[in-house]
Amino acid sequence: MQTFWLYKMGNTAELDGFSPNSKVKNRKILNPKSQITLNNQTPNNQTIKRLNNQKTNIRIEYLCLKSNHMAFTYLALGDSYTIGEQVPVFESFPYQTIQLLRKQFSDTVFHAAEIIAKTGWTTDELLEGIVNTKINEAYDWVSLLIGVNNQYRGRDLANYREELTLLMDKAIAFAGHHPEKVFVLGIPDWGVTPFAEGRDRAQIASDIDAYNKAVEDITQSKGCHFIELTTSQRKDGDKKEFLAGDGLHPSGLEYQKWAIALSHAIAKQL
Repeated sequence: MQTFWLYKMGNTAELDGFSPNSKVKNRKILNPKSQITLNNQTPNNQTIKRLNNQKTNIRIEYLCLKSNHMAFTYLALGDSYTIGEQVPVFESFPYQTIQLLRKQFSDTVFHAAEIIAKTGWTTDELLEGIVNTKINEAYDWVSLLIGVNNQYRGRDLANYREELTLLMDKAIAFAGHHPEKVFVLGIPDWGVTPFAEGRDRAQIASDIDAYNKAVEDITQSKGCHFIELTTSQRKDGDKKEFLAGDGLHPSGLEYQKWAIALSHAIAKQL
């Protein structure tokens, strides 16, 4: 007995995680549960014709053998917030996102997240980091969270917008030129944390708001998804349980909120 996914051909987004035949383009799985089992039978045109007669509500144009090699991929681009500075790797939001997806879709394979990020990176440093890192050409999903260090160093907002646009274009390319597979997270407000004691918290908040407005505007103009997390982070940003040991970076509990939001957004595409 063999199990097959049911595919429909047409002008639809290509599902990169499932590639039984590289010559088959613009395929879309009808539903993660759209499967059919054939008893020792190799699918052919006659099989597809018979199935179409049986399933009048679904036009089947391609059968794909289901295998254990099917897997979705995820690339996370960013800075200390992406690598999870000061917390174990399994508490970072990319790691938790994949764990949540694996729990929700237990019959689907998700590769561990690939990460290009470093504590302290600004937009230009992330651009350089991408150039200097050997990664795959395409991923099923890409997340981008960058900009807090631009603000911290007093960088020009116009320069940030320019470099963020370049980064978003790269993220879209990594997502197979599908902007809907790119998720851009808002920048947290470090001004609410104990680390900001003695600094102008109101100015920091104003700067972060301006940066996030730029993030949201560019994200929407590119057709990507914007995930707003700053409001919730500000509410909990001064609480010990939501902070790492340095009193600046988030704890796994805060990252969990981000992972839930991201995994829910990704799940809508499955």
